[in-house]
Amino acid sequence: MENHQQPSLRAVLSHSGNRSAASAVMDMAGGSAVAAMAGTGRPGGESGATTLRDRHYYLRDVRLEEGFEYDGETVIGTRTALYTLEIKDGKIAALLAANAGLADGLPRYGAHGQLLLPAMRDMHIHLDKTFYGGPWQAPRPRQGKTIMDMIAREQTLLPTLLPVAQQRAEGLIALLQSKGSTVARGHCNIDPISGLKALEHVQRALENHREDFSCEIVAFPQHGLLHSRVEGLLREAMAMGAAYVGGLDPTNVDGAMEKSLDAMFQIALDTGKGVDIHLHETSPAGVAAIEYMVETVEKNAALKGKVTISHAFALSTLSPQALSELATRFAAQGIAVASTVPIGSFVMPLPELSEKGVFVMTGTDSVIDHWSPFGSGDMLEKANLYAQLYDGSDEFHLSRALSIATGGVLPLDGSGKRAWPKAGDEAGFTLVPASCSAEAVARMPARTATFHQGRMVYGSVGQA
Repeated sequence: MENHQQPSLRAVLSHSGNRSAASAVMDMAGGSAVAAMAGTGRPGGESGATTLRDRHYYLRDVRLEEGFEYDGETVIGTRTALYTLEIKDGKIAALLAANAGLADGLPRYGAHGQLLLPAMRDMHIHLDKTFYGGPWQAPRPRQGKTIMDMIAREQTLLPTLLPVAQQRAEGLIALLQSKGSTVARGHCNIDPISGLKALEHVQRALENHREDFSCEIVAFPQHGLLHSRVEGLLREAMAMGAAYVGGLDPTNVDGAMEKSLDAMFQIALDTGKGVDIHLHETSPAGVAAIEYMVETVEKNAALKGKVTISHAFALSTLSPQALSELATRFAAQGIAVASTVPIGSFVMPLPELSEKGVFVMTGTDSVIDHWSPFGSGDMLEKANLYAQLYDGSDEFHLSRALSIATGGVLPLDGSGKRAWPKAGDEAGFTLVPASCSAEAVARMPARTATFHQGRMVYGSVGQA
């Protein structure tokens, strides 16, 4: 009898190169990526609200998770029930039973049984240099190209991208909101060509969305901190409001690992800001850079809890024991990892990091630019990929995979007790036509409405 069971994504990758692995992912995903649960959305033709400006209102018939269903000790399903949320001044003021009496005079809107998920968080994205919103343009071939070749290519592109940077950044913000994301960390180029202009453009875009989108900025030396001699510009960027100082491959790009990292950390220490470095290096130099950064944080208490290593591909080259020891030190110093959940010839040890207490987050990174054409802006897609990569196809592990997309916020804790939402929580969430978070991760339904601090920033809700 022929076995039609799909292999896990990890199994596919372990026997595949980059190109074949990517093809396998697409084949396995098939149409499921756009499937949505039928029958839970607003009935066709029923009127709804596309604008919601009230500071105090009810959102009725919201589906919330209540606990797991078990077969013995195995989680086989998720129990849900309908509730009414009272939203006031950007907070969830109360969770009421669906049939509870409601105060007269407050506006009422309806979710019509749709599932409430925590707001998504895109914690690694480049808002300042994208093709999104412009004509189609595929990246140039990458085969045989080094990161220095890519930097040279970017230097020719930036003069054409800077004039439309603010407009396209706002387009990306709208895209993220449509996918349920209202919180982000944006890496903004600080380089000899852009100077501080890219930062200024992104700041203007964010100012236009200060009430519906939150974003912390990383001043990112894309062309190398030392290589492009931008230490002075980075310090100016921090004074202009950037929350993090960035860095890039201190050996492969700057050619002086310790000097490059010291310069980056010194800016952070002098300004009281955080660090978020791009580290792509997978050679022993990458491991050495990670070791040096951990040692630096261990020696400087002011850096504890304020350092993120983005990508950190070198972690995939470590033995289990070396990884365990390093992850323990990460957790002790509050060093986070921002990963795009990459597919290819190596698999990042993200579950192992999480098990050791390391905070792991994800992000879009590139949304259609000269680095990659594949970005969708969808953090739920990242949770789906995480579940596939790490054999999380059952109800429990699908529900846990959502964590990487929401900054660790989950409707149910590991024992099945409701952890979110609670009265007093910020009213940031998204509505989806799904029965539970496990289904939402597996099927990735379209977002119906997105809320930030109580404001509906995308989509529509029904009248109630």
